[in-house]
Amino acid sequence: MENTSQKNIQSPRGTRDLLPDQIVGWQFLEKVFSEVAQRFGYQEIRTPIFEHTEVFSRVIGENTDVVSKEMYSFQDKGEKYSLTLRPEMTAGAVRAAVQHNLTATGQLQRLWYIGPQFRYERPQAGRFRQFYQCGAECYNASSPESDAELIMFAAMVLQELGLSQYTLHINTLGTAGCREQYVQALVQYLEEKKELLSHDSQVRLTKNPLRILDSKDRGDKAILKDAPILSDYLSEESKQHFTKVLSILEANGYSYTITQSLVRGLDYYSHTVFEFTSSDLGSQDALGGGGRYDSMFEYFGGKHTPSVGFSLGMDRIIMILQKIRPEIFTLPTIDCYIIAMDKTVGEVVQTMAMKMRQNNISVITDLQYRSLKAQMREANKIGAKTVIVIGEEEIKSKQYKVKNMEDGSETLRSEFIG
Repeated sequence: MENTSQKNIQSPRGTRDLLPDQIVGWQFLEKVFSEVAQRFGYQEIRTPIFEHTEVFSRVIGENTDVVSKEMYSFQDKGEKYSLTLRPEMTAGAVRAAVQHNLTATGQLQRLWYIGPQFRYERPQAGRFRQFYQCGAECYNASSPESDAELIMFAAMVLQELGLSQYTLHINTLGTAGCREQYVQALVQYLEEKKELLSHDSQVRLTKNPLRILDSKDRGDKAILKDAPILSDYLSEESKQHFTKVLSILEANGYSYTITQSLVRGLDYYSHTVFEFTSSDLGSQDALGGGGRYDSMFEYFGGKHTPSVGFSLGMDRIIMILQKIRPEIFTLPTIDCYIIAMDKTVGEVVQTMAMKMRQNNISVITDLQYRSLKAQMREANKIGAKTVIVIGEEEIKSKQYKVKNMEDGSETLRSEFIG
């Protein structure tokens, strides 16, 4: 039998470790997102990483790729139900809102979140099996103003991060009735050309026809050029709603591209849908998106609750930030490095370091009893702003020199020692 105990175990395919020199960029992104959320009056919510499988299968749609191909589902130990690692955040947030009666009285509820998601996909640049999203949801909001608010929220996050090379794609799916009429016309058109469609689109023709509009296959795209257009099937109500959203965006200086093929990949959307793409990415150019969903609360036994939300792909945003703002991935500097001349002064050095930390000074000390030269080398390597050397003489006099590592100047001090 092969001995695997000596093998180097790697992280699972489609996942990766976020190391200290990378994590500072993630912390920056999280900070910007939470600050923008605060400006818009949104409050944070944290839901479980796994939910009952039906939380997702009910609302995302049994015939979507997410549910049929990509979810990580498993039987709970000792129980007779299926659990799923969350592939997205909206469904879990709605489940929580219903469970805890957050919207029962009809009040507006603004929520935001950050966390990992899981989908079984082919790993490639910007696509992982464990990936991260930040997003927001607005409940009991039926107005076009709420659609515009979420879009401007997302756009402000991108702007505050320093991303400028992005495009806002927007479309409307209309009401369920509009969509049903359009789907019938689309299916009728595509049935006549079924044999020319890609295999995936042939499958979607009977299960999820709208997803064909999002096909990347060249043959499918050629066929779709003459396909019926959803905008021709919109009700007057749907048109007015969409026109108002666009008007608000224009009034606030946001440019957009109306993209008729934009349908998003999940079944629960209606009316406004939108997506941000970036020219700083390759073929996987989507940064995130969202839209309106007005029926999801009813899937969980709640009242009809018009809602709108979005999520941004943090992994792809980080990829761009690494290109355009590498300075934010620099580890923070340490205020002071205290060098112990020998192990006999170690206790004093630790006590001194703790006093300084309690005064909001970041301090590193040596924990390996290394030489003065080795400690000084580390202080230089980590970019410590100042260095203090403590020996028997400093302990007796209760004074020490603080060396400024930038200009070499020294100051005699007595705080924190003794």
